[in-house]
Amino acid sequence: MYDERHLKVVRFLEGNPKTTQREIAKALGISLGGANHCLKSLLEVGWVKLENFQRSPNKLGYLYLLTPEGIAAKSTLTAAFLKQKLEEYEVLAGEIEDLQNELDGEYLAS
Repeated sequence: MYDERHLKVVRFLEGNPKTTQREIAKALGISLGGANHCLKSLLEVGWVKLENFQRSPNKLGYLYLLTPEGIAAKSTLTAAFLKQKLEEYEVLAGEIEDLQNELDGEYLAS
């Protein structure tokens, strides 16, 4: 399914439509193959469309444009990712509180 990497690529493309796969990979800290795979899946589902803005034999002259479906999917993915991160935060906050209480108890016992 679609994950954090897809969301990061969609968010990056929204502000950088004239980018290359190599630039996407570098900016997001993923492999070039990972960027390619992610872009292919986004193109297949119709969230991104590819437009040629100049004749270029080395394929550097493309625009990656979010479609209306891609914009809607970005919102959905963002909401899901936010929910997931908030749940992780709650778990971590509980663990931090437990550790702090443990340290406070040891400090008071000394």
